Amino acid sequence: MKCRHCGTGLEHTFVDLGFAPPSNAYLKQDDLQKPEVTYPLKVMVCDECWLVQTQDFTEADALFDSEYAYFSSTSKGWLKHAEEYCQMITNRLGLNGDSFVIELASNDGYLLKNFVSGGIPCLGIEPTDSTAEAAEKLGIPVKREFFGEALGKDLAAGDQQADLIIGNNVYAHVPDINDFTKGMAAALKLEGTITLEFPHLLELIKHTQFDTIYHEHFSYLSLIAVGAIFTAAGLRIYDVEQLSTHGGSLRVYGCHENASFAQSDAVTKILTQEREFGLDALDTYIGFQERANNVKNNFLTFLIDQKNQGKTIAAYGAAAKGNTILNYAGVKTDLIDFVCDAAVAKQGKFLPGSHIPILPPEALKERKPDLVVILPWNIAAEVQNHHNYIFGWGGVFITAVPELKQVDG
Repeated sequence: MKCRHCGTGLEHTFVDLGFAPPSNAYLKQDDLQKPEVTYPLKVMVCDECWLVQTQDFTEADALFDSEYAYFSSTSKGWLKHAEEYCQMITNRLGLNGDSFVIELASNDGYLLKNFVSGGIPCLGIEPTDSTAEAAEKLGIPVKREFFGEALGKDLAAGDQQADLIIGNNVYAHVPDINDFTKGMAAALKLEGTITLEFPHLLELIKHTQFDTIYHEHFSYLSLIAVGAIFTAAGLRIYDVEQLSTHGGSLRVYGCHENASFAQSDAVTKILTQEREFGLDALDTYIGFQERANNVKNNFLTFLIDQKNQGKTIAAYGAAAKGNTILNYAGVKTDLIDFVCDAAVAKQGKFLPGSHIPILPPEALKERKPDLVVILPWNIAAEVQNHHNYIFGWGGVFITAVPELKQVDG
């Protein structure tokens, strides 16, 4: 395999999480009687441009099909994050009724609805039918296609170049990151801005967040790597912010290489942090496997111990990161009885690999489990606040990553 950005041969394994089905390939009852396809979940690091990337096994159209069940609006915290971003960027860039905004992977309209209500013309690019339909019901125009250079050029030819291109948690999901970046360059006005949000590789390594690794994430990104990818496409990063979302993310601000935006001190600051941490040194990536193994083993030992004590265990959040750790640890219904999720599209289905049934949140009140494992640990506080009634029967919330701990009530 060669690096998806620079073409260098990949020789170094960052982490190998065994075999797993795609993390958002939720199963129906009938599917439980059929063979389930799994793929190796192995991540490599390029020692030339430092792009961390999954080994090639799956295709994007097999991962993001019409049954894709991730709806961004399920999380109230994420909706608030999107609303605050829209207010900030509208003021910062002076967006108005004469501006044009494009969001890549616009999902169910969780973000663009803020521009619609503000009278700012916008367009969503979203290949999955289920989420695109939800966005269209909110009055958001949607192109149901995968984004890349060809579509970027088509938008430009159709007088649909953007003052702002947004990509929240999509950059890591694209198999051809060079093509995607060239598409942004084509669809961006000369003085336009790109903002991308993605989980920060530095935080992933620092806090052993291996459960953010799954097939839908083709890349694991640092500012060092993203800067190189932008430069190759005729773009540059002029500002960057550190965010708390998804266990620690970056929001980068990009523009054409000859645009008038001055580079902020924050870019130099984050690049310095990454280099001091060692993101441009191979030694940093060696040893991560053992740390991931320890987290997994501690989680599995804990579940077995609690079961041996007669405790009932449920989980909350049928999230991709949860599927990674469950399948890596080999956890099935013998250890976790069910998982609750607020997304109606997931309810009544089963987690891929583990086949744990997905029930509505009300099941917690009905079944009163002793322990509830919050799988999307990055929103543990939100889950606890919404479901703190479990403390009434002595229930306990647990998270497994970055370390096994009780979420205090």
